[in-house]
Amino acid sequence: MDIQRILQTLNIQPHNHGVMIGTESFGSGPTIDSISPVDGKKIASLSSATDADYERAVEAAQQAFIEWRTVPAPKRGEVVRQFGDALREKKDALGALVSYEMGKSLQEGLGEVQEMIDICDFAVGLSRQLYGMTTHSERPDHRMFEQYLPLGVVGIISAFNFPVAVWSWNTALAWICGDSCVWKPSEKSALCSIACQHIWNEVAAANDVPEGLSCVVNGYANIGEKLSDDTRIPLVSATGSTRMGKAVSKAVGARLGRALLELGGNNAVIIAPDADLEMVVPATVFGAVGTCGQRCTSTRRLIIHRSIYDQVKTVLTKAYQQLSIGNPLDQKNHVGPLTDQAAVQMYLDALDAVEAEGGTFLVKGGKLDGAGYESGCYVSPSIAEARNDMAIVQHETFAPLLYIMPYDTLEEAIDLQNGVAQGLSSAIMTNNMREAERFISAAGSDCGIANINIGTSGAEIGGAFGGEKETGGGRESGSDAWKAYMRRQTNTVNYGTTLPLAQGIKFDLG
Repeated sequence: MDIQRILQTLNIQPHNHGVMIGTESFGSGPTIDSISPVDGKKIASLSSATDADYERAVEAAQQAFIEWRTVPAPKRGEVVRQFGDALREKKDALGALVSYEMGKSLQEGLGEVQEMIDICDFAVGLSRQLYGMTTHSERPDHRMFEQYLPLGVVGIISAFNFPVAVWSWNTALAWICGDSCVWKPSEKSALCSIACQHIWNEVAAANDVPEGLSCVVNGYANIGEKLSDDTRIPLVSATGSTRMGKAVSKAVGARLGRALLELGGNNAVIIAPDADLEMVVPATVFGAVGTCGQRCTSTRRLIIHRSIYDQVKTVLTKAYQQLSIGNPLDQKNHVGPLTDQAAVQMYLDALDAVEAEGGTFLVKGGKLDGAGYESGCYVSPSIAEARNDMAIVQHETFAPLLYIMPYDTLEEAIDLQNGVAQGLSSAIMTNNMREAERFISAAGSDCGIANINIGTSGAEIGGAFGGEKETGGGRESGSDAWKAYMRRQTNTVNYGTTLPLAQGIKFDLG
């Protein structure tokens, strides 16, 4: 694959300005080098934001909001529709950049861009459905109704593992809602943000939209902290670790702003006695090793009925022996690299912790060396028999480490599934209707996502995405997630000639 041609298609230069207000690019902060975990080579570099650069971006976003909020929502939707079409044209190039800069497989990189396209399609239809509610007033000749109005500047903090899709989940909805956006991408996937902005700029210029509608501010943790503290930004949408989310929530809450949080997951699949193993294997293996275990929805735990426990162990072990690990741009490979060498060390430390706490490996992975693995970021996946109450099992390890454990009753399995601090995604593999319904009942999974006969990983944009407990409680993407990007207003209209008060209160002035 010709990486240089891909970079040229996406307007990526050897050195890029990391701050963009529409087409204007600048940045005078420290240089961020983008190093591919695929081969260890430097892709390009960019200059990060200073405090002054950040101020310019937020001020531009504020001015853009003032103009954009008055544009009719269907016209805003038309611009987003064109953005979706522009993404279709650049899907192959952007998907390849995602794969090369972040390390996920090419198919997953292309799938991530498809998510961007899908959310644009969803937002276009939504732009004609930003509905309120009409209700009856207790007072004669009065009408009451609710409406949703544009909120303001939306701050977006995204993580390295989905360097473009999560941004689009937020922006596509924010734009049709009448908001402007300031994006702080992960410094580990900074070039993807520049590529997205270039694609957006082509559409924005053709439609004469205000420049500050989309601002990219590349930098380090200090930029995320500024977004969280900034009273000019009514909503901060943050995706990342639970530790980061708690800091964002504290800062935004202190100023009574809104925080939309998508944080960690410790996701489990319950495998019932009558589960179809031909479905179990691909669902759980992809969930555990897809993106090299670096999805918030990655499968971390398998809770297997004791009657089939040994059988599942055998088929999983065989499946792991068939995994091909290597360059993610080569579509014959199932698993690419971890994002950097620090992630590799974290994985190795987790493997040590499993053994120290009494776990037993069915498949013990480790760091891979030699030809094709020169970046130092490649590892082989692991499966360990472990207890749910082990400290390492309770912790989300962002790597391809899968724990398995037996259960006897469905109630026990659900307790194990729910017995972690995180609450993002969950699944049960069963052909028993009663068990399936129990799993998604009030007495079942406590996660924001609960699936039946599919894995924990992978979500369509039509459904609201997010989780409970230490996952943060936010919802993005589909359903009515758009309401987070708007302010709600109750209106009462008096079309009569008298002024009756609510609750029958009398207030006579003589």
